Amino acid sequence: MGDDVRRVITRFDPENVSANQPLVEMLQRFAKAKGATPAQVSLAWMLAKWPFVTPIPGARATERIEENLSAADVELAPGELAALEQELAKIPIHGNRIDEDIMKLRELLQR
Repeated sequence: MGDDVRRVITRFDPENVSANQPLVEMLQRFAKAKGATPAQVSLAWMLAKWPFVTPIPGARATERIEENLSAADVELAPGELAALEQELAKIPIHGNRIDEDIMKLRELLQR
């Protein structure tokens, strides 16, 4: 994993990945209904919810870059956005992504 920040973010601990599976499954269902990928729905949701924010998704492969760019073509109608928000509100998220986690990576890399 080298400098991959996911190795120190508790959200990516194996038990939290398993506990967060309902979120993945919900995104997969929503994406299938939209004819999109879960990543595209996630990006479209961020763009619809926070139009002043620019998401910066990871992309190590050309296919992921193309997939991410295509998220701009995924439109969420107000009702769809509301439905997505309602479903998200029902799903507890396990693990963190906080500055203290990121600092752990810096410490590991300096060893």
